[in-house]
Amino acid sequence: MKIKKLLVIAICIIGMMSCNNKKKENNSMSDPNYSSEVENDMEHNKPATKAEVPQIKVDIASKSGSQVSGTIVFTEINNTVKMMAEFEGLKPNTVHALHLHETSDCSAHDAKSTGGHWNPTNTKHGKWGDVQGYHRGDIGNFTADENGKATINFETDEWCISCQDTTRTINGRGIIIHEGKDDYKTQPTGDAGARIACGAVM
Repeated sequence: MKIKKLLVIAICIIGMMSCNNKKKENNSMSDPNYSSEVENDMEHNKPATKAEVPQIKVDIASKSGSQVSGTIVFTEINNTVKMMAEFEGLKPNTVHALHLHETSDCSAHDAKSTGGHWNPTNTKHGKWGDVQGYHRGDIGNFTADENGKATINFETDEWCISCQDTTRTINGRGIIIHEGKDDYKTQPTGDAGARIACGAVM
C-alpha cells in the first residue's frame, strides 16, 4: 500500500511539473515582447534590397530612307545622366549630329514630327558647354567608323530621368541622328541636314 501511495504522489508531482512547463511556454509565446523580438530578428536578417537605378532604353529607327539603327541607354546615378549609344548603318567615316528634340513622336517618315531642338531654357543654339549658350538638346557631333558604326558616351547633370523638373527631364523627348554635322552656328538648327534616324525617350 505504501508503495502504491508513493507511486501516486510521484505521478502527481510529475504531472504538476509538466503543467508548469507548458504554462511557461504558452506565456513566452503570448508575451508581446517575445513576438516583437522575433520579428525584429527576422527584419535584421532580411536581405538588403538594391536601390532601383532610373534607366531608359531607346531603340533607334531609320528615317528619310536611311539604313541606320541602334540603341541608346540613359542611366541616372547621383543626379547625373549617363548616355551610352551604339549605332550602325551610317555612312562610313562621316560626321553626324545628335540632338534631343521636343517630342518623342517619331511617326513621320522624315522624323519632323519630333519638332525642333529641345530648348527648355530658351537659349541660342551652340556647342554643348559654350558660354554663349546652347540648347539642352545640343548633344553634338560624332564620327562613324569605316564600317558605318559608332559608339558614344556622354554624361551631364543638366538632364534627369526621375525628377519632375521640366527644364531637365528627358522623358518624352525624341533623339535624332542627322545626316550631316552641326556647325554650332546656324540658328536654331546647326544646319545638320536631314533626320536619318529617330528614337523615343519614354
